Formats: sequence, structure tokens, C-alpha cells
Amino acid sequence: MLEGYDHRFVLGPAGNEAPTLLLLHGTGGDENDLLPLGRLILPEANMLSPRGNVPENGMNRFFRRLAEGVFDQEDLRRRTEDLGRFIDTAAVRYGLDRERIIAVGYSNGANIAASLLLRRPSALRAAILLHAMLPFEVEAVPDLTGKAVFLAAGRNDPIVQPENTQRLADLLRSGNADVSLYWHDAGHSLTRDEATAARDWIAARSADL
Repeated sequence: MLEGYDHRFVLGPAGNEAPTLLLLHGTGGDENDLLPLGRLILPEANMLSPRGNVPENGMNRFFRRLAEGVFDQEDLRRRTEDLGRFIDTAAVRYGLDRERIIAVGYSNGANIAASLLLRRPSALRAAILLHAMLPFEVEAVPDLTGKAVFLAAGRNDPIVQPENTQRLADLLRSGNADVSLYWHDAGHSLTRDEATAARDWIAARSADL
């Protein structure tokens, strides 16, 4: 356990100097859930996959919520800082290139990745956010120049309204992030099409990551 997180680390075939995918599961998931997705998206990458340490009715989450779509903002802030410290510690433990950490988050995991990007931009080189929403109201948008972000969302998602994802994309762009927004007609579940789109997106930017 590092910094309070049970986790898995998988060294990629290219060695620890390759990019590292920080895999952040959705509600009820664990550190194994997104490993296949990570391998599909970037086969040569290392994979660092923490388990959310906030229980909710027996399910793992990365931060508390008060109701569906209503987040405990103080807990979100604290857990975001905790996650940042975990990344720092893991980078030292496993000899990772700290400048090549790419978040891949789904749902709850995507939301804490978005929070990390907005509160501590230096923690991530890029982010793939699947079914994310704007996690908090941002008073001052940080400088996100040089950050690449892929957002995927379902037009029929009953949990994350399309306009909320659009707000997140617009806010990231206002900080000069390079944002790609991929829409599909499904709901909140991960789809093969969005995974393939994320893979193609990162392949097109491999020289910069």
C-alpha cells in the first residue's frame, strides 16, 4: 500500500521510462478493472492502478458523494490531494518518468482525474476522461497549456448529462488545454467504440507524450 491506496503496478514492455497510465476505476470497481482497457489504449505503457479507498455501501470510490451527481466538495478536495501524493510516491517507488503520467479514468475515476487536472495540473501530462462531469465550480481556471485531454460521453447517459460534459470541455479549453470531445449514442457504460477512439487519439499524439 502506498499513501493509503491498495494498487497494482504493471511494468510495460518498453520499461519504466515509457509513459505510465494512471488507471482510475468507476464506482464499485477495483485496481484490476481498467487494466485491459489500459493495455488496449497504449500497449507499451506502464500501468499504475489504485483502488478507491472511500467505501459506499460496500463499493469502492475515490471520494464521497452526498447523492447521485452531488459531491462532498471538502472530501473531493482532500482526496484529490491524496491522489497527487500517491502519484508522487509511486513515481519514486517504481522509477517512473514523472512527466509522462497519463490519467485514464471512468465515471468516478474520471471525475477525480478532472479534479486533479484542475487543482494540480503538474500531476498529469494528459488525461483520458470517460463519462466525466465538471466535478466542482472553478473560480480560477489554471493554465493548462500543453495538456492534452480526451473526453468521451454518451448522449443518452442517465448519470452524466451531456451539457455537464460540455461544460467541462469548454472550461478545459479556456485554460488552453488541447481537448478532443468524442460523443456516442450509448449511456453510461463503457463502449468499445470510445475505447478505440481513445486508442487512436493517443496514438496520434504519441510523439508528444
